[in-house]
Amino acid sequence: MASNCIADIPGLRVGHASDLRIASGVTAILFDAPVTASVDVRGGGPGTRETDLLDPERTVERIDALVLSGGSVFGLDAAAGVTAWLAEAGRGFPVGPMRVPIVPGAILFDLLNGGDKDWGRYPPYRELGFLAAAAASEEFALGSVGAGTGARTGRLKGGIGSASAAVPGTGFSVGGLAAVNAFGSATIGDGPHFWAAPFELGDEFGELGSPARVPADALAFPARTLPGAATTLAVVATDAALTKAQCRRLAVAAQDGLARALVPAHTPLDGDLVFAVATGAVPLTDPVADLARLGDAAARVLARSVARGVYCATTLPGHAVAEPLSVTGLPPAWCEVFRES
Repeated sequence: MASNCIADIPGLRVGHASDLRIASGVTAILFDAPVTASVDVRGGGPGTRETDLLDPERTVERIDALVLSGGSVFGLDAAAGVTAWLAEAGRGFPVGPMRVPIVPGAILFDLLNGGDKDWGRYPPYRELGFLAAAAASEEFALGSVGAGTGARTGRLKGGIGSASAAVPGTGFSVGGLAAVNAFGSATIGDGPHFWAAPFELGDEFGELGSPARVPADALAFPARTLPGAATTLAVVATDAALTKAQCRRLAVAAQDGLARALVPAHTPLDGDLVFAVATGAVPLTDPVADLARLGDAAARVLARSVARGVYCATTLPGHAVAEPLSVTGLPPAWCEVFRES
């Protein structure tokens, strides 16, 4: 599709705000009109805001924005900043004369990445959320930006990745975005190849394909001993007209993309989750078959998004590079390790 990113779904914009000093940031996904949404949580230690209202039986049907943030629990403040920006724009669920912006969010753990987290009484995430909303555009950067600023994976620097695709046999499109901060690895063993290689389109993450032989130790459980210091956050979006229950099923199917691109995924103390949103522009013709096709496409797009997040990541200026399996600091970026070889 045109830009190969989630903003290829009309009516959707993405904004980042990054703070290199703290090695963290916020990504906001804004919708020109409220969208139907749900979520599927697979990690055992999620950090979320307003995700209960995404259950199909809850009253509010649509949301105005989503927020992905670094900072662990401190990053939950980011959604308040996005809410404030939307309120200034007159957006939100009508309650009498008032408008209440509906902004679910989720956080990832980046507190041990070497940034200066001595922010005192007022963590910076509310302001970063406001700035991310103000920066929202159909064109946005990938890699070490926004919620992916200080992200890491098991061996390499993590980051923001995105991809999109038309859904074969239908009139639908699907886009994905991932803040890749995984305990597991997006690459196979010590080499440059990505687990998501079978799903790559063109050269979006190097066109390396798969290795001739997968090393015997590539599937070994990581030696890093802090599995709670992670979490991959993802969003899949479609122009299909889905109910909240169908969005939930789309998010469930899209989780396969994380498992295809990261080894291991969904560990007990991480907060891995997928939001699914539908703008409703294109009606379903066959609810069962169309939703099955959408789920398959969403999983593929999300696997590609994860690989692009690692492929596009860079080391942060002023931050020393840590050993790949260290529990603190930031590991080297894929581009610095492999692009010269």
